[in-house]
Formats: sequence, structure tokens, C-alpha cells
Amino acid sequence: MADYDVLVIGAGPAGYVAAIRAAQLGLKTGCVEKWIDDEQKPVYGGTCLNVGCIPSKALLDSSQKYAEASRDFDTHGISVGKVGIDVPAMIARKEKVVKQLTGGIAGLFRANKVTGISGAGKLLKDKQVEVTDHTGKTQTLSADNIILAAGSVPIEIPPTPIDQDVIVDSTGALEFQEVPGRLGVIGAGVIGLELGSVWARLGAEVIVLEAVDAFLPMVDQQIAKEAHKILSKQGLDIRLGAKVTGSTLKKGKGNGVTVTYEDKDGEKKEDFDKLIVCVGRRPFTESLLADDCGVEKDERGYIEVNDDCATSVPGVYAVGDIVRGPMLAHKGSEEGVMVAENIAGHKASMNYDLVPSVIYTHPEIAAVGKTEEQLKEEGVEYNVGAFPFAASGRALAANDSEGLVKILADKATDRVLGCHIIGPSAADLAQTVVVAMEFSTSAEDIGLSVFSHPALCEAVHEAALAVNGRAIHIANRKKK
Repeated sequence: MADYDVLVIGAGPAGYVAAIRAAQLGLKTGCVEKWIDDEQKPVYGGTCLNVGCIPSKALLDSSQKYAEASRDFDTHGISVGKVGIDVPAMIARKEKVVKQLTGGIAGLFRANKVTGISGAGKLLKDKQVEVTDHTGKTQTLSADNIILAAGSVPIEIPPTPIDQDVIVDSTGALEFQEVPGRLGVIGAGVIGLELGSVWARLGAEVIVLEAVDAFLPMVDQQIAKEAHKILSKQGLDIRLGAKVTGSTLKKGKGNGVTVTYEDKDGEKKEDFDKLIVCVGRRPFTESLLADDCGVEKDERGYIEVNDDCATSVPGVYAVGDIVRGPMLAHKGSEEGVMVAENIAGHKASMNYDLVPSVIYTHPEIAAVGKTEEQLKEEGVEYNVGAFPFAASGRALAANDSEGLVKILADKATDRVLGCHIIGPSAADLAQTVVVAMEFSTSAEDIGLSVFSHPALCEAVHEAALAVNGRAIHIANRKKK
């Protein structure tokens, strides 16, 4: 008899959610997690809660408040004198938030009768799992069903070896104890822009080096151009087509680094006090699978799964960052729920076409569905409706009126195909459209709904009206 009905390896957003849902469905569930704290106690939440989504958002919020107090309060008639920043206190607050949330997961495990198992899990053949704790002690557990949820780790590149002192990855960038005078960021993706924003707001001179010539190529390009303009105005020096070729640490600990890169004009060099390398993440599948376990990986290290996240071995599933699709916490969580439901005998599925994405700069950038570029490439005829936050009474009252809402709808059926937002509370506004699109809504349906006034969500309403030339608070474009 197996030790567990369900055994999950990894307690990040995909793993801990899968474990909790499986236990709620009456399945005897265990969750293996290797992360431990300074007291050698297990810590749940994975990258997201410990060194990713949550701590970065804590620093983003703290730094945004500092920026507002430094530059924007006088707009509201508020005088505050000279504003200072205590970086260690900001980092300590971040740690407090992390500890509260990771401790909350431990409480949820207890409440739902999930057994937490401390150690690194490795899948063996015949649905056996070897668990090695931090002392090196091993045990072997068995389960009728196994869910692999090992997550991802930052990608390292040879020209800039990480030392977590001067040259850091996204984890190290959350631990600076002072504002760097000059900060280099390699990679103008989600992580690079967010972390660059944190330290630019606090006074660092930030230069972002991006190897490709396009800015945010996966984002709707009208939104990407607006983002480039706004972020540049905020102080991010974004250099596209800049391929980093080498780095040299200056003599003496903490004395900075010289980075060499190439662009269309040839070789160039820049000196930085700190350098953040954030060129993407890769699935963490090494040491997860025994050679004879039967689970197949692709050439990039991702575990191969079908639409239901089942692997090549019956009863073994994989979810989250170690499988195809965007590396997003909410995508992994929903996969975890889907797998738990299916193991319990319920028929569950997931709509991968409606996974929203967010960049938590200020203003936020959020999207769901197709971009205008994708629709053109696919030959889909569509209508566009857009509404600027500069015409939103609520945004103007808050002195936060940069950006716009853009909605794309099928020309023949009016079904909403995509929504793209850069602006205040973009993540929350886009989510309303995610729900609408799940029910195959039309732009007209959104336009016929009643929205609160004054509220930021009115921008979504007006953009939907604009799709069919019915916007009230801006001039409508003539349809072709």
C-alpha cells in the first residue's frame, strides 16, 4: 500500500495549491519541500513567496511610496520636507511580509491535513520518491499519484558570473542594503524592468542592457511603445540591441564592475556599482528525475506533458514552471488545481488562452488574449477600441493618468479577442476582462454593462464602447 494518495514535490504556488486542493478532495496528501530557514525549519511558498513575486512587490510598493513622497505630494498641496530612505528598514519590512505569508501556508497545510516533508525530492521508478533532508538523511516514499512542481531558477550567462555581491541575480537584487550609485541591469524583460524601477525610484542611475532590438516584443506594440516612453521618462536608460560580452570586477571587494557590450556602433563599456543579471529563468529539473523514472523532458529541460499536465508515466503529473507555457505563478496554481481535481475523479480543464500577464512597473502593464500583431499575423479581421487614462476623471483626481486601455474584438462577431492595459491598477482592470472573455463576451456586452463612477474601470467601459464607435468621453475613430 502506498504511503500517500498524492505526493507533491515542491511547495511553490503550483505545488502547495495542488497539495491543498488534493487534501480538500479527501486524498491523503504529502508535500516535499527542500527550502529551509535559518532555524532549519521548512519554508513553503517557493520562489514566488520567498525571492520572487511577493518580495519584489513589497519593494516596488515601498519605492513607489518614496517616489510619490519625493516628487508628487506637492501636487496635492502636501509639504513634507526632505524625504529620506532607510534601505535596511525597507528590506526588513519585505522580509516580514514574506515570513507572514510563508507561515500562512504552513497553517493552511495543518488546516487541510497536508503532511509537509522537509527535503529534496527525486522521482524514482514505480512512483517512488527519494527525499533527502538538509543533513543528508534519506527516506523513500511511495504514492499512487505524484505531482512534480519543482519550479524554476534564474538563467546565468558566461559573460557575467554571479557572485551575489557585485554581480547578482534577481534574488540578490532583493537584498541590497544601500542604493547603488550606478546600477546595471541585463535584460529588459519583466524582472529587469521591475527591479530596475525599484532602485531607480530610490535614486540609482539605472542602465538596462537588452540584447534584442525590440522592446517587450511579446507585448502589444502600442502598449510597449507607451511603456518605453513612460519608463524612460522615469529614469530607466533602456539600451536595445546591446549584447553583453564580458565583465571585469574592479579590485577590492564591492568596488563595482566594468561591463563590456556590443551594439550597432561597436564595442562599449560601462562601470557599475552593482549589476543585476535577469535574462530569464529555466525549469529546475536537474536532480529531480532518476534516469530510469520514465518521465520525458524536452531539449530545453521542460517536462513533457499533455493538456491535462500528465507526463509519459501514468499517475505522474507536472505543473508550473517546469512545463510548457508562461512561467507565471497563477498559471501554475491553476494547473495544480486541475491536476488535483482530475486525480480525484472530477473532469477539470484549463483555458490556456486566457492566462493574464502583468508587469508591475508603475504604471502597471497587463494583458490577456491576442495582441494586435498576433491577429494581423493570423489574418483575423478585428476592430480596436482604446481609451486613455488622461480622459479618466478618477485617474486625474489621483494624479495617476498615464497610459490607456485597449480592447480588440473580432470584426464579424464582436467577440473580445484581447485586452491590453498600461495604467493605474492595470492588473485588476485586466482581470475583469479575463472573466468576461471566459464567457465569450462581446465588446458590446461590456459596453452595455453599468460601471461605477468615478472609477478607473470606466476606462475599460469606454474602450469597449470605442470598439464599435460608441465611446462617450473621447472622439470616436472613423471605422475603415
